[in-house]
Amino acid sequence: MTQEQSTQEQLPQKRSIQELPTLLALDFDGVICDGLLEYFQTAWRAYCRIWSPSDKMPPEGLAESFYRLRPVVETGWEMPCVLRSILQGTPEAEILKNWSAICLELVQTERLVPVEVEQLVDRVRDEWITRDLADWLSLHRFYPGVIAQLQQLAASEIDLYVVTTKEDRFVQQLFAQAGVDLSASQIFGKSVRQPKAQTLRQLQQRPGGSRIWFVEDRLKTLQAIAPQVDLQNVQLFLADWGYNTAGDRATAQQDGRIHQLTLEQFTRSLLDWI
Repeated sequence: MTQEQSTQEQLPQKRSIQELPTLLALDFDGVICDGLLEYFQTAWRAYCRIWSPSDKMPPEGLAESFYRLRPVVETGWEMPCVLRSILQGTPEAEILKNWSAICLELVQTERLVPVEVEQLVDRVRDEWITRDLADWLSLHRFYPGVIAQLQQLAASEIDLYVVTTKEDRFVQQLFAQAGVDLSASQIFGKSVRQPKAQTLRQLQQRPGGSRIWFVEDRLKTLQAIAPQVDLQNVQLFLADWGYNTAGDRATAQQDGRIHQLTLEQFTRSLLDWI
């Protein structure tokens, strides 16, 4: 082997066009859009209807605590429950560590019906949107550079989909406002009522489903997908700018199936993602 050949082998090899995805699936909340301001307002309005506090103004510091704890929320109905736990004095560290058990106990002791809480949260949003759509939209912030990247991807040969637990119609309204042209068939929202792993299986059956890249900010979601044999060809990315913790990111670094992705990488060429 010549010295030139040895040097070439040591240089990092760029991913070829053939290795790029044929289909890109993106989570919405925490990947495309930062809705923390809206989440808190919706959660507090729902909380007031469930527990009827004497003071309808949220206590000082509650919003900031909720923002820090947003990574524990898997579906929207849990948001007012997070507020309940905070106001009952549960330490943030305990909520971050044991939210599933804390939430289950709260449901039992408060005699909550998750589907009813879910319907209430959606109703609060719908009433808000009907009353003042501009105000509701104003509390959502798309992450810097994401809209331009989505517009470019939507115009490319890569099939683009959104896979989210958010209501489909809310996603469509936000995209319409931002100027992103995605059809309803490209959005797999809460209405599909299935794990994201199953949605990825369905996407595999589509014409562009031979090479899928999936970007998600929730580590547990990626960990649930990673060991599934029929999804081994799906490249998994943890969006480190989303609703995850330093502990989540440290765990992901040790997982050979999960690539960490920065916002700067996300807004550049897909060749730079891995």
